[in-house]
Amino acid sequence: MTFVLIKTIHLFAAFIYGGFLIVDNLFLVHIKESYSADEHKSIRESFMKYVRNVVPPSLLVAVITGLYLISQVFGPISEAGMNSFQLMLALKAFLGIWLGLRGFMQVYLGIQPFVFKSHVLPFTFVLTIIFLSQFMYL
Repeated sequence: MTFVLIKTIHLFAAFIYGGFLIVDNLFLVHIKESYSADEHKSIRESFMKYVRNVVPPSLLVAVITGLYLISQVFGPISEAGMNSFQLMLALKAFLGIWLGLRGFMQVYLGIQPFVFKSHVLPFTFVLTIIFLSQFMYL
């Protein structure tokens, strides 16, 4: 029962974070085409005011619950090495931890990324995590 509850929390938190990245990368970037620079800045800041309250904590919850879930399903590594499930799960964990560290340092420590300042790379990582989650059980 604990596993199912934590997995549900993990999915909701991941949906919130991934949903923000989808909206930001697919929709909000096009606002600047329809509005002046000042209007675009005002619209984006209005949106981000609410995002900053919800998305960073959701990302941290997704990473923490993801680490718990991995500890429950990863299993032992055989003498032949990791199987395909473990390899994909390890890649998902690496990408998730990278996203979590980047988000934590940016939001809570005020450390801005030196490279990849846009949300395109995190969006790509989230899409990769989604695809890996679909193929890792095959």
